[in-house]
Amino acid sequence: MRHVLASPERLRFLFGDGASIPIPLARFLRHVVPHASVELSGIAALARSIPDQRLRDEALSSINGKAYHVAGGCILATFLPPSEARRYVEIVAPLESIYDYLDNLCDRHPDVPVEAYPVLHQAIADALNPDAGTRDYYALGPDGDDNGYLARLVTRTQRSLRRAGANGALRATFSEAAILYGEMQTFKHYPASQREAACIAWFERRRDARFDGMQWYEFACAAGSQFQVYAPLFAHFCGRESSIADTYAAYFPSVAALHVLLDSFIDQAEDRHHRELNFAALYANADHLRRRVGEMAADAIHRFARLPDPRRHRFVLRVMALFYLTHPKVYAQGLQRQAESLLSVI
Repeated sequence: MRHVLASPERLRFLFGDGASIPIPLARFLRHVVPHASVELSGIAALARSIPDQRLRDEALSSINGKAYHVAGGCILATFLPPSEARRYVEIVAPLESIYDYLDNLCDRHPDVPVEAYPVLHQAIADALNPDAGTRDYYALGPDGDDNGYLARLVTRTQRSLRRAGANGALRATFSEAAILYGEMQTFKHYPASQREAACIAWFERRRDARFDGMQWYEFACAAGSQFQVYAPLFAHFCGRESSIADTYAAYFPSVAALHVLLDSFIDQAEDRHHRELNFAALYANADHLRRRVGEMAADAIHRFARLPDPRRHRFVLRVMALFYLTHPKVYAQGLQRQAESLLSVI
């Protein structure tokens, strides 16, 4: 927020829709973020009990370094009554912690073979299915005792979804989101000599009309987001079961792709250092990236118009963009001017 307040361009963006961003943003920061922090503190206590040092380190690193993922995942709780907001956060916090922990294992743990990726990511599919139970997610690696940490996060999410009465329409969207996310993480983490070809072949297998005009790396971005889970969940909490499918379509693929693309944009230096696949770096040049960001944002706004109270969803899109494009990593990498250029088309 200090960077936002010090930047005329970002202040103009913040107030670009009048009071439709500053007032809900204050509510989000005052009421939702603290509850997310409480939930995350409990999860951190579980992580500290992991006996295996490598697993414990990755669990704690994913919590300490990505706490903003949990807060951001809860942003739609801003528009729920307090009791419903708490229940929403109680689902998102452990679920987002699973996403972040598995991402750290795949990125940083030295003993996770390629064949272990889909087994590990079954935890997400199970967490999103209250009837699924749990299984041995480490069956193919990595070795080590996590004291039931990952399984506890799965069962905590399942329990909260059962209390929320997750229905068939919601589960259908969850199923596709979990499958695509697991596939993306698997192919993205193949050895450097194989990963792009694997991602392109995967895109060709999964391609349908929803992805017309998208490049393979934009599809991968869309598959790698969590918003297509959290937004339909919000529709369910609002009692708008008939809008669950439309909400999913409004967020996937455009908002989802923007989410991971902006995350990749601020992670370019880190990904170069670790020799990881960075989706933002695959564009021909800065102008190409800017054009596609503008096109995806315009598509998302067009789809929001079909939803009840589209202003809430515009708020999510604009705050997400403002957060990523004002992140300290932007300034550390000298990306301020490009970030301002991207903000101008959202």
